[in-house]
Amino acid sequence: MAEVILEHIEKMYGSKQHAVKDFNLHIQDREFMVFVGPSGCGKSTTLRMIAGLEDISDGILKIGDRVVNDVPPKDRDIAMVFQNYALYPHMNVYENMAFGLKLRKTPKDEIERRVRDAAKILQIEHLLGRKPKELSGGQRQRVAMGRAIVREPAVFLMDEPLSNLDAKLRVEMRSQINQLHRRLGATIVYVTHDQVEAMTLGNRIVVMRDGLIMQVDTPMNLYDFPQNKFVAGFIGSPSMNLITGTVKNGQFMVGNDPVAAMGKLAQSLKAYEGKEVLMGIRPEHIGLIGLTETPVGTNVIHGKVVVVEPLGAQTDLIVEVAGQDMTVKVEGQALVQPGDDIELVIDQTRLHAFDTATEQAIDRGTALGKRGQADTPDLGYEYPGVAKKGAEAILSKERMAASSD
Repeated sequence: MAEVILEHIEKMYGSKQHAVKDFNLHIQDREFMVFVGPSGCGKSTTLRMIAGLEDISDGILKIGDRVVNDVPPKDRDIAMVFQNYALYPHMNVYENMAFGLKLRKTPKDEIERRVRDAAKILQIEHLLGRKPKELSGGQRQRVAMGRAIVREPAVFLMDEPLSNLDAKLRVEMRSQINQLHRRLGATIVYVTHDQVEAMTLGNRIVVMRDGLIMQVDTPMNLYDFPQNKFVAGFIGSPSMNLITGTVKNGQFMVGNDPVAAMGKLAQSLKAYEGKEVLMGIRPEHIGLIGLTETPVGTNVIHGKVVVVEPLGAQTDLIVEVAGQDMTVKVEGQALVQPGDDIELVIDQTRLHAFDTATEQAIDRGTALGKRGQADTPDLGYEYPGVAKKGAEAILSKERMAASSD
């Protein structure tokens, strides 16, 4: 396996479309790195530049100790799993998995060993004689992964491999990909628009928007310590509530209700006295007086129930607070109806705040000391020599300029 290093990578289409901007990232050997973001953010374009399927407009790309900017895809020691499986319909499973090795003139006994080993790992040994049309979607995806595994590449690249599967199969395949990574100790770069996939699979996650890196960090650090409004709203389901409020006496004023912060955030808010900020609170960090266990703190705000969404294990409520909608996640059944006036308790320890102009997080302390090193993932391996130095998200020139205005 190998590390992948992207230094100041740029991608331009013509003179106007700037698809990827100043992309800097160090993917460690044996790391599972996930690129996530909305459609058009540049995540697949970046993956295709690593694969050699797109030219790099500027910057340096290294796989292992080689600069591979001008190296053809077949010589980069990578294997790619596509969204559409790309299986040969006239070949059976064994032939599909072996085809790339045959083109490389790999000895027959070596092909046999690799295909059988990959089939055993993926639990598709009983399918080797079948044609793709005789397989389910999940089985076809496993075959596509098997074809990549037999290559024994330095880096696996996966471009939304689960997007064509139904919800139940996606959950099953996520588990299989996770187990596969553990067994192979592979370096994997994985692209998805699904933040649940990103959170459950990645050692670290790159959150992208408009060709820019918004933040690079471990899943739980992204959840607990988003660096900006975009990451806060993108990571988590349902997404974080972002409520406009004015800072008064070091507290958020949401309508007529004061909400006090704690610790470092309370100190940081003093600089915003009298100004509007965005208060962030996740739906699961809000309680209902008399209906749920009260979270830490004594902040009470008043609202009116607009929508009740029963989901079985939980109920999601849309509550109007000071003319703004808040989502509240309640375990089990919430015995409220649309139109009910309710009181919400905000967990003071889980508050976030964001500058309305720059959209950057107002300092509430770092992940250091709460999750360990904020930018260092635990890869879960005991291999000697595995690098542990994390990469930091970069701010674009545009955002740095905006924050200095």
